[in-house]
Amino acid sequence: MKIAKLGELPPVGEVPDKMHAIVIRQDRYGDPINAMQIEEISVPEIGDDEVLVAVKAAGVNYNNVWACAGYPLDLIGLRQKKGSALDFHIGGSEASGIVYKTGKSVTNVKIGDEVVIQGGIWDPVEPYVVNGGDPVISSSFLSWGYESNWGSFAQFCVVKELQCLPKPGHLSWEEAAVYMLTGATIYRMINRWQPNVVKKGTVALVWGGAGGLGVMALQMIREAGGIPVAVVNSDEKKKICMDLGAVGVINRNNYKHWGGMTEGDIHSEEYIEWRKEVVAFNKEILSFTSGVSPSLVIEHPGESTIPTSLFICSKGGMVVTCGGTSGYVGSFDLRYLWVHQKRIQGSHFASYDECYAVNEMIENKRIRPVLSKVYNFDEIPLAHQLMKENRHPFGNMAIRIGY
Repeated sequence: MKIAKLGELPPVGEVPDKMHAIVIRQDRYGDPINAMQIEEISVPEIGDDEVLVAVKAAGVNYNNVWACAGYPLDLIGLRQKKGSALDFHIGGSEASGIVYKTGKSVTNVKIGDEVVIQGGIWDPVEPYVVNGGDPVISSSFLSWGYESNWGSFAQFCVVKELQCLPKPGHLSWEEAAVYMLTGATIYRMINRWQPNVVKKGTVALVWGGAGGLGVMALQMIREAGGIPVAVVNSDEKKKICMDLGAVGVINRNNYKHWGGMTEGDIHSEEYIEWRKEVVAFNKEILSFTSGVSPSLVIEHPGESTIPTSLFICSKGGMVVTCGGTSGYVGSFDLRYLWVHQKRIQGSHFASYDECYAVNEMIENKRIRPVLSKVYNFDEIPLAHQLMKENRHPFGNMAIRIGY
């Protein structure tokens, strides 16, 4: 078989020569609406520890906005410097699908299995990992579909054996494709960094409460007995946050103190105005929590919010960040860090055990995917353009690929 029609898949185990894929090339770097184009690409061969999965549905995440821009990293160029002959990138870091082919050393899945894909890759025989080291911190760790090629925005994707988890039977293909990256990222952020973890009574502030990360954070904090407060950018998003467990929701557009702080600001009129605004923002948080400050702040906007996050975090608390969607340069008043002995912690995706724990929470219906919209294959550029412009729907977006 040369190639399957878009929206169709060949019989299980029958691998065509080519596949339809959403492809990024260096000469198209820029906005997703232009950078991503449909091409016919040869179906890749797999290694001994790899699996070829026919993609039924894929999730949409911000990392492919970065991939489209070629900034902050030219991923294609970086891989070519390391010896890759490929001059293109196929993104997509979440998927659900069916196993169509397995490498000779693969033992945990077989042809025909329905799987959910987790987006972390590492070398399981690296000495650091073998000796009990955290695989996410290992030198071999890569983000699949971003730092690696052959992601989920194609009819077939290539994954490592350790990326495959069983698809929860009660979910649709689209629902199964949208929770693993955000869910596992949040699970690590709220459970990994002792002693600043969520437990009964923990007040936690969640930036972007109606976004892909936020909807997972609100549910997981709720399930752990915590008290989540959400921040959103419109009143229309308040209800979804309350339905997921938020005790209060703040519209950030009611405030105007966003952005980084520059040298000398602490003695300026601008700093005085910033402090008025951030104090008012803090008072709104306390109005929802009986006066208790957040001991955990779930960060990902970065540049525009990190000064506020550090200010409102309680003494001995932690700001944990997994991104920088508003910018990568964090600037803040250091006095709120050292005098009150607060902590800023970086967190990046999750280990296999953490992914497995999230899958069990979904399987046991303790949390659920929040699927806002399903796009067709040719709408992948549009979905990412909306995400770049912060005009995307709440929750998670899915791409329907194999019907």
